[in-house]
Amino acid sequence: MGVTVDTAAGEKVIVVGAGLSGLATAIGSALQGLPVVVLEAAELVGGAAAYSGGQIWCGNNHVAQREGYGPDSLELTETYFTEVAEESHPEVLDRAALKRWVQQSPEAIKYWEDNGAIRWTVIPGLADYHNEAKGALGEGRYLTNELIDGSELGEWRQKLRYSPYFPVGKTYADLLGKGRRATYVDEEGEKEATKHGHVGLPAFGIADGSHPTENQGEDDPLTYGTGVVASFLNRAIREQNIEIRTGSPVTELLQENGRVIGARTAAGDEFRGPVVLCTSTYDWDPDLVREVLGLEPEDWGSVAPESVAGDGIKLAQQVGGQLFKIPPTATPILPGWRSQVGTGYGYGPEYAMPHCMIVDRTGQRYCNDSFWPDIVKKTLNPDDKHLPFFLIWDEQHRMKYGLAATPPGGEYPEGWVVSADTLAELGDKLGIDGNRLTDTAKVFSANAARGEDPDFGRGTVTYVNKFAGDPNNKPSPVLGTIEKGPFHGIRLKFVGTGIGTSGVHIDGDGHVLDADRQPIPGLYAAGSVAALTHTGTAYNSGLALGRGITLAYLISHELGGHPIPA
Repeated sequence: MGVTVDTAAGEKVIVVGAGLSGLATAIGSALQGLPVVVLEAAELVGGAAAYSGGQIWCGNNHVAQREGYGPDSLELTETYFTEVAEESHPEVLDRAALKRWVQQSPEAIKYWEDNGAIRWTVIPGLADYHNEAKGALGEGRYLTNELIDGSELGEWRQKLRYSPYFPVGKTYADLLGKGRRATYVDEEGEKEATKHGHVGLPAFGIADGSHPTENQGEDDPLTYGTGVVASFLNRAIREQNIEIRTGSPVTELLQENGRVIGARTAAGDEFRGPVVLCTSTYDWDPDLVREVLGLEPEDWGSVAPESVAGDGIKLAQQVGGQLFKIPPTATPILPGWRSQVGTGYGYGPEYAMPHCMIVDRTGQRYCNDSFWPDIVKKTLNPDDKHLPFFLIWDEQHRMKYGLAATPPGGEYPEGWVVSADTLAELGDKLGIDGNRLTDTAKVFSANAARGEDPDFGRGTVTYVNKFAGDPNNKPSPVLGTIEKGPFHGIRLKFVGTGIGTSGVHIDGDGHVLDADRQPIPGLYAAGSVAALTHTGTAYNSGLALGRGITLAYLISHELGGHPIPA
């Protein structure tokens, strides 16, 4: 299924989207000796990946071996995802694609490091999501970049999307040592954030892609998703065969005799050659959100860049590509809120902190409300939906943690949250059964005081306890009583991060498939534009980015005439 790029005829590899998978595809193709043009709709590069935590999940990787972590294997990796995927809707799991990814992901991770795109390091002490599943490990599979100095990017530093959701410049050792929320709001973090033009980074819901322009040079450390993208961008701009065009949305794919032969931009520029779709997903297209997730605007928002609007999906559909739907209950979306500033949305770990809980309009809990996969699964259960849903917390939570842009002990903006002296009164104000809410909090508090949640298992997920909770809270990092007034509540929204689960249907090598599940010649897809059929309904943080750069590795080698054998 390889495509020969005819450089004599002026053909190029056309990469649509300059996120992480797009930059990786460009680098891989250039290393194969091919000319590449990267067409990015936005003015900034990095896409949703630059806004992320920069976690790359990879089983049996060489970095863990290098840094002395315990044993892992391809068999354990495959077992882990197979077991989780088979819990629900096993029919959407592409087992051949899963095996292909499991086998090639470690090779791809090493390839990018060997070729100077990044220097990996293990995120210490971070466990797989589903720690109860066979094949799960307590640490060693989460990777991120070692710190990169932004000054290395030169003029491209101003083109790099900068995350408002993670404390860029700090490391995972900082974050996991103090707790995620505390890292955001401590005095040192505030000084760093202020210097870079951001305060309370993740919670403000600033989604304009702005980036700091002062105090760069010797003191411009880049970490998390911003740093991972910066590392790949730094490698891409050093390849003469790569041209990156920002502000160049692709509006049409060119097709001849069933083969995709090029692309046309909104400005009317045409490029000839095979096309690799590396856009993200559908977050800012309300019609696709409704079609895929069944959510209306009152229950939906996104922290992804506004350029993430389903463009790649629509381009694939132009030429016969298919939208493959994975059940909404398996989609990586988070409980969040309308931003305190501007018109955007925000999210953070506050829902997983002690002294809070999630309830539905009946005033009852119904899920492990510290673990987003269970929140999504139970809230969107088609047989028992729990919309609308609400975050409830007490004065202890406000004083210890704050919420969004409001620091610990701060006052919430007028009209942003609902507050009351009693839980019964709070429930009435929110449209919740106040008496039942009071009873729910009483039961929750009695259990939380003992550090347990026998009803829904809050506190049993190692990843959440380590990454999202308060490590200094005893007896549990995610459990605390809800008993001190005044009490507070907010109607939650599901917030997308540019990872859709559903998307363009591909096979294990990134070929876009038609209605008969046959590859469309000349068309590929990598990154979150492509449905996560290789793991079906199983998801783990870092999976989307890890799969994206693995597909980039496979696609670029095929385009160069050196396909990676199965």
